[in-house]
Formats: sequence, C-alpha cells, structure tokens
Amino acid sequence: MTISKTRLALFDLDHTLLPLDSDYAWGVFTQDIGWTDPVVFKERNDEFYEHYKAGTLDVHDYVRFATEAVRLRGAAQAQAAHARFMDTVIRPAIRPEALELLRQHEAAGDQMVLVTATNDFITAPIASALGIQELIAVQLERGADGWLTGEIAGVPSFREGKVERMAQWLAGRGLGWCDVEATFYSDSINDLALLEKVDHPVATNPDARLRAIAHERGWRILDLFKEK
Repeated sequence: MTISKTRLALFDLDHTLLPLDSDYAWGVFTQDIGWTDPVVFKERNDEFYEHYKAGTLDVHDYVRFATEAVRLRGAAQAQAAHARFMDTVIRPAIRPEALELLRQHEAAGDQMVLVTATNDFITAPIASALGIQELIAVQLERGADGWLTGEIAGVPSFREGKVERMAQWLAGRGLGWCDVEATFYSDSINDLALLEKVDHPVATNPDARLRAIAHERGWRILDLFKEK
C-alpha cells in the first residue's frame, strides 16, 4: 500500500513573494519616520544588504543593528509604526501574481509555510496579510521585560539554518523529510541548501547565480514579477 505524503509549499519572502526586501524596506521606513540617522543608518543598511546579496552576511550583527531603533522605542511605538509600515509599504507591494500562486497551492490542499531570514517582528504581520498560517522566521530573543534584546533566539533561519529550522518544524509534527513532498520557491543563492533539500526546487525571480544553477540542474525557473 502506498502511503501518501504530506504536501508542503515552502516560500521565501523577500523578492520571492514580495518584489522588495522587507527587512531593508523596514530600515528605510525607520529613516523616513525619523527613528534613525538618515546618513549613518543608510550607509550601514546598504552595506549589510550588499553582504546579504553576496552571501557574506553576519546575521547576528545585522539583527543587532536592524532592531536597535525598535528596541529603543519600545513595544507600543514599534507596533504602531509597523502597522503604518504595512499600510504604506507592504500591502501596496503585494502583487496579484503572488496571491494567485498562494491560492493555487491552497486549493491543492498543500500546507503552506513561509520560511524567511527576516525576523519575526517584521514578518508575522506580512505572513498574515498573505494568508500563510505557518511562519519560520528569525526568532528575536525577548528579555525578562518581554521586549527585544537584539539577539537571536535559537537557530536563525538563514542559509543552512533554513534546513535545520524546517527539520525542527517537521519533527514537531512527528514528520521527517521522508514523510513529505516539498516544493520551495526562492530567489536567492542564500537559499541553495533548502532548494537542494526539497523535492521540487523553484528558482523564483532568481538572482544571477541562482538562475545559472537552476539552468544547469534543470530546476524550474519562475519569473513571477515580470516587468510590464
């Protein structure tokens, strides 16, 4: 008797389901609302972003930098600002092509999981807006006061860490990789480890290096956000 496997549809977020980098965009937003120095912050934010694209980012250093303004403002101000960020930056950027892709997997009965290297403060409301119930993101450590410390809790869902965090997610449901048939959509060479792990890798709006690998290996290439 053939036992049917659980079908998973895994999605990266930035430049995959969104035509922008939500982490970077949040940094720009904090500049725009006066929380950060427009010159100093932009220079460092740009530097970290270049390291991310090159695959050389120190994710711990980046999270300390990226969460500093939020930590200093406190939970109430931070959450109010994020609501404005959602209304002015994220929701206008959600494209119908991305929503259609999600609805196709939903209609097929696939379990959808957002697997992102962006932190959970930024991405939890985005996952909800996209209609994705399961989120694997960089978990921000909370201190005794319940607010952010600037450190990462557990394994960051970045590069090879995405594979480890997915394995933890599966184990928590009594599953292993052998029990699932997984598709993963990503734009980034940083996600190569998880793309290699799944049954159906999809290079989605891929960067140049990932596009080359996808061509070489015969992976599906999906240009979701074609210029009009």
